[in-house]
Parts: sequence; structure tokens; C-alpha cells
Amino acid sequence: MQMGRHLGFLLVFISLFIGLAVADWNILNRKKKNELGSSLKNYCESWRINVELNNIRGFDVVPQECIDFIGKYMTSTQYKVDSERALEECTLYLSSCCTFKGDGKDAWIFDVDDTLLSLVPYYKKHHFGGEKLNMTSLEAWMRESKAPALQHTMKLFHEIKSSGLKIFLISSRRECLRTHTVDNLIKVGYHGWTNLILRELEDENVQVQNYKANARKRLVDEGYRIWGIIGDQWSSVEGLPTAKRTFKLPNCLYHVS
Repeated sequence: MQMGRHLGFLLVFISLFIGLAVADWNILNRKKKNELGSSLKNYCESWRINVELNNIRGFDVVPQECIDFIGKYMTSTQYKVDSERALEECTLYLSSCCTFKGDGKDAWIFDVDDTLLSLVPYYKKHHFGGEKLNMTSLEAWMRESKAPALQHTMKLFHEIKSSGLKIFLISSRRECLRTHTVDNLIKVGYHGWTNLILRELEDENVQVQNYKANARKRLVDEGYRIWGIIGDQWSSVEGLPTAKRTFKLPNCLYHVS
């Protein structure tokens, strides 16, 4: 009988404990649910910042839970302001850094995609980086020559050109896209660059960073002094030889190594 009482008491205690545990778990779940919006925003903003810092590399897709956040950022006023701030630093640098020799060998390098031309309209149709890149699809879109200009970069492009620097465009686009790329650049208002360097067949299996560094080396070997580089990917500005100063524009849609 006494054993039965002890067993009954134990069962009541266990039931009460489980009930409290379940209640606490439910409270935690509700709390988590209520805070999900801000927590997810913080996570996605942290992910975006670490992409820009080059801590997160080689990702194939934007995390599914961050697609909306990344899409809103890349089409926001904040993205434009961030880009304009970076380019203001270029202007400040050019106003005080450089004594050009005027011998035709002072040079500046621009990337093309998401530096001069925006791929955001393409990525908007493909879940803002939430889909793994289909290069055939992207190149078909590039052949339409409809990429809009990044207006904040165009202004700087023409300022640099008017200062007498030679402008070189070094893009990871393939050589077969030359006509379409030139048409697109001219159509939106870019003109007067010295050379557009695209990937030849022998470059297609070379990492982008190495390909662009090799292109810069050829320019240096020809006697050019590279005062600056502007690009949206770290692979556009890293590697040797580099410029006296490099500038990185924001882009968290994709990573090119």
C-alpha cells in the first residue's frame, strides 16, 4: 500500500514536471516566433556584411531565408548610398593623391558587371541569388544588351576620362560577348575607354582573380601606371600587380573568385 502511495506521488510529480516543461517550451517557442523577424533580419544583415568583408566566400546561392532581405537591399536607396559613398572616396583620392605625367601611361581600371552595368534586373528574375547561377541563361540575357548603367559609377567614369587617364575595362565576361557588351556600354552612355579586356578561350579555366591580375601585369609591362581599380568583387582588386588604391562596390548577390 505504502509503495503504491509512493508510486502515485511519483507519477503526479513527473506529470507536473512534464507539464511545466511543455509550458516553458511553448513559451520559448512563442517568444522565438515573436522575435523571428528581427532575429532573421540581423542574421541576414550579418551575412551580407561578411560577404562584403570577404569573410564569406565561394557561396553558390544566397541563403533561402535571406532572399527577400538581399533583394530589398540591392534595390534600395541604401545600396545606392553605399555605392555613392565608395565612389566619393575615389573622388577624394583623385583630388589629392596623384601627379599625372601626361605621357599617356596613367591608367584606371573598371570592372563591368555591377560596376558599370547592373545585373540586378537579371537577378531579380532569379530570386536575387537564391537560384544557382545558370551561365547559359545569364549570357543569353547579356546578349540582349539591356543592362542599365549604374549612374553613380558613370559620373565618376567620365570624370576620370576627362582628367586624361586611360581607362581599361577588365571583365570576366567571355570574348564571344564583346559586341553585345560594347553595344550595351555605348547605349547607356559609356564611351572613350582605351581597351575592353575579356576572357579568351585560354582564360576560361583560370580563376578570375588570376586572370585579372595577369591582365594588369600586361598593362604594367606596357608601362602603364595603374592609379586605381573599381570593382564589385574582391577578385577584381586582389592579386599582383595591383593599383595604388582599390575601391570595392557593394554586391551580395553572388561571389566570383
